[in-house]
Amino acid sequence: MKVLVTGVKGQLGYDVVNELEKRNIEAVGVDIDEMDITDADSVSKVIKAADPDAVIHCAAYTAVDAAEDNVEICRKVNRDGTQNIANVCKELDCKMIYISTDYIFDGQGTRPWEPDDEAAPLNVYGQTKYEGELAVTNTLEKYFIVRIAWVFGLNGKNFIKTMLNLAKTRDTLTVVNDQFGSPTYTYDLARLLVDMVLTDKYGKYHATNEGITNWYEFACEIFKTAGVKVKVLPVSASEYPAKAKRPTNSRMSKDKLTENGFEKLPTWQDALKRYVETLKENGFFE
Repeated sequence: MKVLVTGVKGQLGYDVVNELEKRNIEAVGVDIDEMDITDADSVSKVIKAADPDAVIHCAAYTAVDAAEDNVEICRKVNRDGTQNIANVCKELDCKMIYISTDYIFDGQGTRPWEPDDEAAPLNVYGQTKYEGELAVTNTLEKYFIVRIAWVFGLNGKNFIKTMLNLAKTRDTLTVVNDQFGSPTYTYDLARLLVDMVLTDKYGKYHATNEGITNWYEFACEIFKTAGVKVKVLPVSASEYPAKAKRPTNSRMSKDKLTENGFEKLPTWQDALKRYVETLKENGFFE
């Protein structure tokens, strides 16, 4: 089997390629230098040259606040880029995994979102990622849409690294305590995506590490796990205004994974512990 992975320089793409190689599956990792997903000709040329059995599409415009001011480029990447890839997958009759987000929902209520719940994005990023979903579902039959949230991995920026870096220069930090969800460790997610791509159990899935938390509790656990002393104060999202509106409820049901024979990811606390160890091994704390 041969799998082409977009966004190989990002947190998830990096781990997906490593996981494929670990299992002796041929991986072709591309990023913007090798293939500009917004350029249909570039996409067609690169994917056809690779002739993969599947594409795992991790590349995206993910700067949530910046997206509010850069609607056109965000849509070009998240919707049009995804459409370009889906078109070639259809032509080659190959599978596609599209990575989506909890941000496609309106974030109301407290019950976990089911994969088939109605989309109602609150911000530009969520809207364009949903449009990317539609590009996939309207074009292909052999697809997986995998919605994730609160992502962290070794390669790139994330909430954990931000918190640990801020703690180097500050005694006290304020963190939002009224937005609930589950963190997703790209190392764990990569294993699931590779398990998935080897099957034909197509459809929409949710995949995050197990357990629910809020950003404040998550921050407290980060510092505890890393052995960093800093005072963390809870604040409401209304006291911490951001350009893009965020969902309050990002709880997502992962039951469909089990129903289709996939293993759920470990708890987020377990993932965090392993991630902090990996950061230490890579000299992050030096």
